[in-house]
Amino acid sequence: MKKLIAMLLLGLTLAACATTPDDTLTLYSGRSETLVEPIIEQFTAETGIPVEVRYGNTAEIAATLLEEGSNTPADVFWAQDPGGLGAVAEAGMLATLPDEILLRVPETFRADDDRWVGISGRARVVVYNTDQLSPEDLPDDIWGFTDPKWQGKIGWAPTNGSFQVMITGMRQVWGEERTREWLEGILENDPVVYEKNTPTVAAVGAGEVEVGFVNHYYLFRFLSEEGDSFAARNYFLPSGGPGSLVMVAGAGILDASGKQEIAQTFLKYLLSTEAQQYFATETFEYPLVKGVDTHSELTPLAELNGIDIALGSLADLQGTVEMLSEVGALP
Repeated sequence: MKKLIAMLLLGLTLAACATTPDDTLTLYSGRSETLVEPIIEQFTAETGIPVEVRYGNTAEIAATLLEEGSNTPADVFWAQDPGGLGAVAEAGMLATLPDEILLRVPETFRADDDRWVGISGRARVVVYNTDQLSPEDLPDDIWGFTDPKWQGKIGWAPTNGSFQVMITGMRQVWGEERTREWLEGILENDPVVYEKNTPTVAAVGAGEVEVGFVNHYYLFRFLSEEGDSFAARNYFLPSGGPGSLVMVAGAGILDASGKQEIAQTFLKYLLSTEAQQYFATETFEYPLVKGVDTHSELTPLAELNGIDIALGSLADLQGTVEMLSEVGALP
């Protein structure tokens, strides 16, 4: 009898353990580990919630989520751009977020269907070499770089996700034909190809090329390490065209996740004043909540003549990749 009771008690204990909810958050991150690991660790330290992170390219992670479907182990998808989020949202895989999260950021920086929210802002800019150029030498619109005078002077990274989001925005605003013409015009100017934004900015600072198409915050990392003598600065295109796109890195909660409350806690933390100050100070991005100080040399977000486009319309990255391949911009 004692043995039977012991076995029954053991069975009850094992059953209890098996049904105890795991409080570990599984995060799929399209943001690089060097950028976001510190704030994730800070979240765990303050909340006691462990986070397991799968890092990768935003487009690749979006493709993985689409393949995994409702069987995905992910609770949260944190993407570097709205394109990847839009693709997953269109597949019906993201949960509707509560107002408590959504209303922390301006309407412009969240999904129209309330399935993802912006975490930090990132502006497309032209970085230029200050030894060779001044702002007066630069065109008002990104179309101006199709002029033959820019032959061999342009650096770009056509495989970069943010660049591809910019091209997706071009397709929305200019249409397919004009976007293709722009790409072909740039290719005729023999641009120097770089893998990512960082080597593009380094090349501009070194004088290898005179201008590069990048995100704004990469320059500030060089300035923080090398000082004001670094021979490059950002130029915010004043025309309001596709080259002045203001994107967001954003996040959504997987609808299949059984940890909705924990996932919401994570998103609330990313939109807290503390976390937003981290993005402003450490990654030099634009905070999206009020009351956060930005870098002294960073043009305020409200003063940028950003293109007026719904960020949710930037989901067709596949169409952009196909166009880039067709014109010969991708290998």
